[in-house]
Amino acid sequence: MAKRDRKAPNDDAEPTTGDDAGIDVDVIEADELKPQGKRRARERRSADGRTGSGAAGVAKPAAGEESGSASKNPFVRIWVFLTQVVGELKKVIWPTRREMVVYGIGVLVFVALVTAVITGLDVGFAKLMLLVFG
Repeated sequence: MAKRDRKAPNDDAEPTTGDDAGIDVDVIEADELKPQGKRRARERRSADGRTGSGAAGVAKPAAGEESGSASKNPFVRIWVFLTQVVGELKKVIWPTRREMVVYGIGVLVFVALVTAVITGLDVGFAKLMLLVFG
């Protein structure tokens, strides 16, 4: 982003009141206002060589696979499946050890709170039933 100084109409006199009293203002370019997600995804796909005229959501065959038919050999199919699994697992962003500890503690605290609320409701309804029918 480019920064520009806003000047008063009279360059000699600095304004003493108002919003533009000697403040640097960020100028946002028009292309910075566009959503970035779709463009970045498109650039990633083009870098991977996965763009083309194929339908959206339809997987293209990997290198070395026939596009028309699947292999009849079950071992080849299992090997292709396992290599695809490994390829997908490489794309996963795995949490760090610290993140896992924090997430685990958060889950345990949440489960404890929900258990306490449900236990309280159960005990409360049980006492209410004893008072009403008891």
